[in-house]
Amino acid sequence: MKQQERQECSRQKIFRAAMEEFGQNNYDKVSMESICAKHHISKGMMYHYYSNKDDLFLLCVEDTFRLLQDYVEQGIKSSESAAYAERIQGFFEIREYFFQQYPMQKCIFENAMVHTPKHLEKEIQKLHQPIKEMNKCFLESVVENMPLRPGVEKQNAMQYLESMEYLLPVVIRSGGFMAQPDLHAMFTNVKEKLDMMLFGIIRQDAAISLNGTANDLL
Repeated sequence: MKQQERQECSRQKIFRAAMEEFGQNNYDKVSMESICAKHHISKGMMYHYYSNKDDLFLLCVEDTFRLLQDYVEQGIKSSESAAYAERIQGFFEIREYFFQQYPMQKCIFENAMVHTPKHLEKEIQKLHQPIKEMNKCFLESVVENMPLRPGVEKQNAMQYLESMEYLLPVVIRSGGFMAQPDLHAMFTNVKEKLDMMLFGIIRQDAAISLNGTANDLL
């Protein structure tokens, strides 16, 4: 085996070990020493290729973001001919399905985006930018074909859908479905919550605007 091939094998061994550790533990619980000890990697080899834990973590985050983006893009393309509500539903379902299929990447994603190490915020935001652009382009294409309520501007609709991107997973998980391995149950949950977010929870004949009066509901 040539030296270049040996070096690549060493890098891949360290990378796989880091993916496993960051994919099963919080960022703070992982160290270069723990990776070496658990995966039988010499400290000399570790520090020859990587200077510190952050280098490894960002490498894992970048790989996770790239895999997620490719996965979602494929899902978006397959739903181009569907109605707007189905496209939005599919957009959120495909993300949840990804994390069901890739639990290690789910942990890494949450370590990066939910429990972000403060000293790595800028680097993680930069790595996440391609996903943000992909999401924005998709939502813009959906809003273009949505029958918006009178008075609702496209820009406001975009902002609302962008906020749903972060809110919907929280609402769904608050119902405890993440402990449920049944994907059909998960997708049903997504559809129900998304339906409420898009169309509201009050009967149209009883709905009032914030500028109106609440007397009819008292």
